[in-house]
Amino acid sequence: MNMFSFISHQFPWLLFSLRDCFCKLFVAAMGTVCHFKPHTLSFHHHHHHDHHHFYPIWLCYVFLSLLPLLASSYMYSDDKRDDLFPEILRDEAVARLNELGKVSDADGYLERTFMSPAAVRAGKLIREWMEDAGLRTWVDHMGNIHGRIEGRNTTSEALLIGSHLDTVVDAGMFDGSLGIISAISALKVLKSTRMLGNLKRPVEVIAFSDEEGVRFQSTFLGSAAIAGILPVTTLRTSDKSGVTVQDALREHSIDLAEESLSHLKYDASSVWAYVEVHIEQGPVLEWVGFPLGVVKGIAGQTRLKVTVRGSQGHAGTVPMSMRQDPMVATAELIVLLESLCKHPKDYLFYDGDSDASTLESLSSSLVCTVGEISTWPSASNVIPGQVTFTVDLRAIDDKGREDVLYELSNQMYQICERRSVSCFIERKHDANAVICDSELSSQLKSAAHAALNKMTGETQHEVPVLMSGAGHDAMAMSHLTKVGMLFVRCRGGISHSPAEHVLDDDVWAAGMAVLAFLETNL
Repeated sequence: MNMFSFISHQFPWLLFSLRDCFCKLFVAAMGTVCHFKPHTLSFHHHHHHDHHHFYPIWLCYVFLSLLPLLASSYMYSDDKRDDLFPEILRDEAVARLNELGKVSDADGYLERTFMSPAAVRAGKLIREWMEDAGLRTWVDHMGNIHGRIEGRNTTSEALLIGSHLDTVVDAGMFDGSLGIISAISALKVLKSTRMLGNLKRPVEVIAFSDEEGVRFQSTFLGSAAIAGILPVTTLRTSDKSGVTVQDALREHSIDLAEESLSHLKYDASSVWAYVEVHIEQGPVLEWVGFPLGVVKGIAGQTRLKVTVRGSQGHAGTVPMSMRQDPMVATAELIVLLESLCKHPKDYLFYDGDSDASTLESLSSSLVCTVGEISTWPSASNVIPGQVTFTVDLRAIDDKGREDVLYELSNQMYQICERRSVSCFIERKHDANAVICDSELSSQLKSAAHAALNKMTGETQHEVPVLMSGAGHDAMAMSHLTKVGMLFVRCRGGISHSPAEHVLDDDVWAAGMAVLAFLETNL
């Protein structure tokens, strides 16, 4: 709020006093120039030569009298915009992100997994914020939180906007939550400006119950159910405590029978598009110095669970030459994985231009990670009988990803055979690469550009376009409808860590971009 606007709102009497003083001084000055005395001004002059000077001075007086009122009105609308946008899209949004970041199942760090007590508390908060934005809310049978406004035409295809409320272990507070809060905040601005009911199509915000897959090692539980691609067998999947997905839902009075799972699927003909705002989780936007970027596609991914079994024994009595140690076999398997993923050209051999293109794509996009490892019986003086570890493998080229998995499996089996241990490889999750809708991406790009122009008052450079190496709910939702994504800059590209950070003004920029996008649907 500037000084003029502050005075006009808080001290209107002072503004009008200043107006009168200024007008009298101005008229006195004009009277001197025109050889006229201010006290002779009146509506009833009888001398013709007075009229020649009177009208311009009187019009000036009227104009100057109205000027503060006009200016006050103009500054109020500008100030109203200032009050709504930063207070809702930045200040309140950041406060809500901080509040959500404290809702955790662990002490000292953020952990919020599928249908955990913290996840349920977070869902209640999000639902309250949705209602505060004027949305009708409900919780579905997979624990997803929904908030919807019907707009002018309830029969139109709906725009879905969402992200996930669950987190990894020892998480940052922006992953997932930023997309939910940005959407709610943008809709709250429309409510505050009385434009919410003018949306030409229904808009629905969804806070998905599970994207990370931490608890049940099966990603996209929430979005896959809505997209209609969640296998029925997933309901019988157990966590480390033996609790199934179905059990976890029943604990919160949600009874989802296998035959009812299909009822969660949205009718594709009722959905116009899905849009997701998410932190980049990489360093590109920070490197180019831009707060927002448009996503052109998401890398495909595969998750494996590898179980290596050997001969359990006493650490002090079994000679090294007679051991069938699954731990050292596992170590060799992990080193193989690293080598293959760093140098795919040394392991894969192709003929032809298309194959060369696949190899080039793998060289620039292939990433592989062993994120979890466990042993049995896990004692310092026992040669383990079994080792289990996970593999997360991602690439933009789906064919190349399959080729890598084929070569990896073959070489793993060879190593296990040579070491006289058994090796069992399970594919726990597969998701093909997703290419975002070009028209939707163009609209998001324009919205981001307009938002940044409005925020800075300057013409911005071209909004960056980039690929996503991380998986998102948009991957599952792409089986239901066209998808678009907007990335938000994060410090150092760090994510899945408490060091994850987004600038307050970048949170604001994200909300402004969603608002600009929604305004194209007014």
